[in-house]
Amino acid sequence: MRKVFSLLLTGILFAAVACNSGQKKAETATDEKAAAVEEVAADNTLTAAEKEAGWVLLFDGATTNGWRGVNKDVVPLAWEAVDGTLHCKASGKGEAGADDGGDILYDKKFKNFHLKMDWKISEGGNSGIFYLGVEVPEWPIYKTAPEMQVLDNERHPDAMLGKDGNRQAGSLYDLIPAKPQNAKPVGEWNSIEIICYKGTVVHKQNGETVVEYHLWTDDWNTMVADSKFPGLNENWANVAEEGVIAVQDHGDAVWFKNIKIREL
Repeated sequence: MRKVFSLLLTGILFAAVACNSGQKKAETATDEKAAAVEEVAADNTLTAAEKEAGWVLLFDGATTNGWRGVNKDVVPLAWEAVDGTLHCKASGKGEAGADDGGDILYDKKFKNFHLKMDWKISEGGNSGIFYLGVEVPEWPIYKTAPEMQVLDNERHPDAMLGKDGNRQAGSLYDLIPAKPQNAKPVGEWNSIEIICYKGTVVHKQNGETVVEYHLWTDDWNTMVADSKFPGLNENWANVAEEGVIAVQDHGDAVWFKNIKIREL
C-alpha cells in the first residue's frame, strides 16, 4: 500500500512540475512575442537593438536636415518632408524636371555600409537610389554612381527598355535585372536594402536578394562597356570606393521613408 501511495504521490508531483514547466514556457513565449512587438520601431525611428548595432537615421521624418541638392548648398524646392516621408513633387516634365528640382544627396560619404529604406512611386513614375556617387560640377550624379531603380513597372516605358528587365524596380539600372522581380504595385511601400562591402554589392527588395555583383572586376568592366554608361562618362566603370547616397528627381512624385544606414 505504501508503495502504491508513493507511486501516486510521485505521479502527482511529476504532473505538477510538468504543468508548471509548461506554464513557464508559455509565459516565456508570450514575453518573447511581446518583446518582439516592442522592438518594431515606428517610422523614421530606431529600435534599441538597431542603435546598439550602430544604425543611424539619414532622415528624421520631419525635416530635410542633412540633405542638399547635388552640386548645391540647399534642398531644391521640389523636395519636402511631409507626413513622415521625404517627398519629391511631380513636375510633369519627366527627366528634364522642374527649374526648382533636381536630385538630392545626404551630405556624408560612405564606403562600406548597409543601407535600408522604403519607397513608394506614383502612377507611371520613375526614380532611383544612387550610391558611391561623386559630385562633379555641372554633372548629374548618375554620371558617377550605380543606381538601384525605382519604377512603376506596369506603366513606365523604362520597364520595357534595356535588356532582360534591367531597368525595372530593384535592378542595377541598365546593367543587372532584379530577379526575382518582386516590386509591389503603385501606392504600396517597397522595402529595399543595399549592402556595399569591399566591392561586393547586394540589392535586396522586399526581403529577397535580387541583385549581386562585384565592382572593379573584369566581369564588371565588360558589363559596363556593353551599357550606355561609357557614352555618359568614359571612366564610369571606375566607381569610387567611397561616395554619397542620393535619390532621384525624375519629374515624378516619389516618397521615401525609414532611411537608415550602418557602416561596416
